[in-house]
Amino acid sequence: MLLKRIVNGARVCTGSAIKQQHHHVSRRSLGTRAKATHKAPEFPTVPSCPSPTCACAPTPALPEGFEIDHKTKINGLISNYAQQVLVCTGKDDWPSRIEEDSSGDNLAADLRELVGRGGIFSDPFHNISVLNASFPSSIPHRRAELQTTSAYLLPDFKYLPFLPRVSFDSVEALVRGYLLPEKLHPMHDGLSPIHKDRLLRKPAYQSLLFGVRDVEDVLVLICGHGGRDQRCGVFGPVLRDEFEARLPELGVEVLTGPVEADGPLDGAKALEGAASGRAYSARVGLISHIGGHKFAGNVIVYLPPGMKTAEGEAHPLAGHGIWYGRVEPRHVQGIVAETILNGRVISELFRGGIKRGGEILRL
Repeated sequence: MLLKRIVNGARVCTGSAIKQQHHHVSRRSLGTRAKATHKAPEFPTVPSCPSPTCACAPTPALPEGFEIDHKTKINGLISNYAQQVLVCTGKDDWPSRIEEDSSGDNLAADLRELVGRGGIFSDPFHNISVLNASFPSSIPHRRAELQTTSAYLLPDFKYLPFLPRVSFDSVEALVRGYLLPEKLHPMHDGLSPIHKDRLLRKPAYQSLLFGVRDVEDVLVLICGHGGRDQRCGVFGPVLRDEFEARLPELGVEVLTGPVEADGPLDGAKALEGAASGRAYSARVGLISHIGGHKFAGNVIVYLPPGMKTAEGEAHPLAGHGIWYGRVEPRHVQGIVAETILNGRVISELFRGGIKRGGEILRL
């Protein structure tokens, strides 16, 4: 039911009402913004992925009826989002709708209750993408009595190692302290002051969550959501294995297991050593549905803001998330060399990208 109330003589709508009120305008404004920002890219590109020099895995066979679309232009075919939340579940696959997973703790469902369609903090102009990831959660050794879940916030490049799961208050603190916008879209100008205030970020809530830190590892995220589509279910594990094999060959250390968040973040040591010739660090994981199953394999590479090239210079894609589609095992070595190490986007695979602050990138 659509709930409405009167505040200071003005009608105030819930998040569901905002969704209905601005749905048509939101779709139109997003299309306009995409057209207005179409210009020469501000980042280096290469037209195609270099041929591999390694003995890479073969492209996996797909079940009949689950072909890959090689005809559609994929540039710009990514979700418009301000931030992604990756919930560290420690599992490789999930039900088709992750919010319906009843096999244990479900942070994704709790978050969508607040920021999803109809949620009290829902904002059509500040889309928050909630995904599950195969990364395991950190273990709070110093407070072992706590039941917690870990999450990544991207492209804010924040890691929350210990989100308490004994109270819904911590989920609200995450939303209000880290996920809501710092400034509202102009389409919200007609809302009441109280409603505007509810939709804005409140940094004071950040103090309710402990151990939050910057992400300093490269994150390679591969859609492996077989419970949603068999193409991603087949390609995801194969590509994860391929990245984990090729990254070390090119000097990037692959980190596995939980982040040891009671001490210094692993990636900080790797970034400090990068300029002196030691390895970067990366984590490779499977994630749930991001759209575009027919473009499998779908890969997002997040490169931390402090990253530098192998020569110690500023990395051209530092602080960016780069979406690739139609990725096969034969492309993995090239993605590591061109994008992760040298900061160049591979045009033929590029679906889009995002910068810190939510700016969507296209060619």
